[in-house]
Amino acid sequence: MSTPPLLTIGSRAIGAGHPCFVIAEAGINHNGDARLAAELVEAASAAGADAIKFQTHFPEDEMLRDGATASYVGESLFDLLARTALTREAHVELRDLAAKKGIVFLSTPFSREAADFLDTIGVPAFKTGSGELTHLPLQRHIARKRKPMIISTGMSAPEEIDRTVGVVRAEGAPFALMHCTSTYPTPYEHVQLGCIGWLRNLYGVPVGFSDHTVGSYMAFAAAANGANLLEKHFTTSRGLPGPDQQGSIEPSELADLIRGVRAIERGLGATKTIQPGEQDVRDMAHHSVVSVRAIPAGATIGVHDVWAKRPGTGIPARHLGDVIGRVAKERIEKDRLIQWNDLA
Repeated sequence: MSTPPLLTIGSRAIGAGHPCFVIAEAGINHNGDARLAAELVEAASAAGADAIKFQTHFPEDEMLRDGATASYVGESLFDLLARTALTREAHVELRDLAAKKGIVFLSTPFSREAADFLDTIGVPAFKTGSGELTHLPLQRHIARKRKPMIISTGMSAPEEIDRTVGVVRAEGAPFALMHCTSTYPTPYEHVQLGCIGWLRNLYGVPVGFSDHTVGSYMAFAAAANGANLLEKHFTTSRGLPGPDQQGSIEPSELADLIRGVRAIERGLGATKTIQPGEQDVRDMAHHSVVSVRAIPAGATIGVHDVWAKRPGTGIPARHLGDVIGRVAKERIEKDRLIQWNDLA
């Protein structure tokens, strides 16, 4: 398959041949406090993240008040989101702060109204959560805005991903897919990192990884497996209240994760060649043809006269057989590198 097309968000190209686009997922870890949300923007920027992502919740527009709540949330989801939702004014302030700090501002819309609001404040792309994957009317509504989309695919079956891709493609919106597992935290054996390549090969678009595991191991593995985007939940302190805090990484850990991803990117490649700096080691570690006893001038060199030893600065060891049977022009002392001009 040909190289997947690039996705452009702001000034950043995302896809093969470009650095992994790292999203610090602040979510609702600000607990509705705009000052804490601003601290998250500043910390994500300082750590080197490409983007900071929040969540835009208008609870009345996205859910029924008495709907189901997952056990890890620990309370009514409606009440949680009503309490922690950022104001519209806070969104604008955070957008402006992110621009000042040189980091992309993103927020996930959980309703049609949230998507429309984010569009009015000029988000450069839309990130949809796994819960919205099968909400085809919302996916279509967002796709019609013709902005880049990042679509998470957690807790989904292949046919559900296929339907959503079909809807988004029909509207002509550029998009990337995010592989993830929607358990918090995700056990390693449920991560299934091979799905990154599977999705890329199946749909021919950039593919990333939303990491819900503890620590950075899976994020590093995803980067090594060619993830074009990487998202990780992020907080100023795991000691803060909230359902996502314990599964999030702190600023120093985010910085370490990003350093690791960038190091891994530098290490990728598949061209087997002698690398800069290796020649000195070759000279020391390789082997050359040497005399293992003195060889008189005019003597024909026999198998017991020569062998290969370090260093590798003479006739390479592979030519031992070509030296045997040649005639020494001058006397060759024992334990000497033999050179071609020593031979007739």
